[in-house]
Amino acid sequence: MSELTKKEAVQIYGGVNLSGTIVTAFLKGIDIILELGRNLGSAIRRIQDHNVCPYQK
Repeated sequence: MSELTKKEAVQIYGGVNLSGTIVTAFLKGIDIILELGRNLGSAIRRIQDHNVCPYQK
């Protein structure tokens, strides 16, 4: 195997490299958004059905 010249090195095209950390962080963010939506929907439904626990100090 021979070394590449500068001209050959410039012509090399690299691909997209997603690390596992980035993918995990992205999926965790989506999971958090979905969980917030579920909790908000449950809160709205409970308020409409008058099924809310009274607030006590």
